[in-house]
Amino acid sequence: MPEKRDEPISHTPPTHPTPPPYQPRPAVVRWLLMAFAVLCLVMGVIGVIVPGLPTTVFILMAGWAAARSSPRLHGWLWNHRLFGPMLQNWANGGRVSRRAKWSAAIVMALCACILLLSGAPLGVKVGANVCMACVLVWLWFRPEPPKAEAEP
Repeated sequence: MPEKRDEPISHTPPTHPTPPPYQPRPAVVRWLLMAFAVLCLVMGVIGVIVPGLPTTVFILMAGWAAARSSPRLHGWLWNHRLFGPMLQNWANGGRVSRRAKWSAAIVMALCACILLLSGAPLGVKVGANVCMACVLVWLWFRPEPPKAEAEP
């Protein structure tokens, strides 16, 4: 007969996972990764302002590189009001908020319309739109964070 437990078993992940542990790397590798992290962070910030330029993918790459090169930068990104939830949701099972999914869908639809109206060759129009459609299908199949953890 199984033992009785006084506490219920919770299968929900922690609300704010901790960043991955830092592992020191050679100085040249750290500097290259740090430069890549800063470049991706700059591109992500520009993506917040410029329609059509993704934000999430650049922030995820910046977080990846910062975790391997600079605990200070990674900690700042991890706890940032705007960028932190993206990194935490991804680290917590590759989750993407519904808001991020809708934003991506709207921006990709706008880009597809502009591309279709442009003078680009037919192959470019079809290829780019097929790629965007594939990314959207993949994105919408990603799990979403629980309501309490969703991005604001």
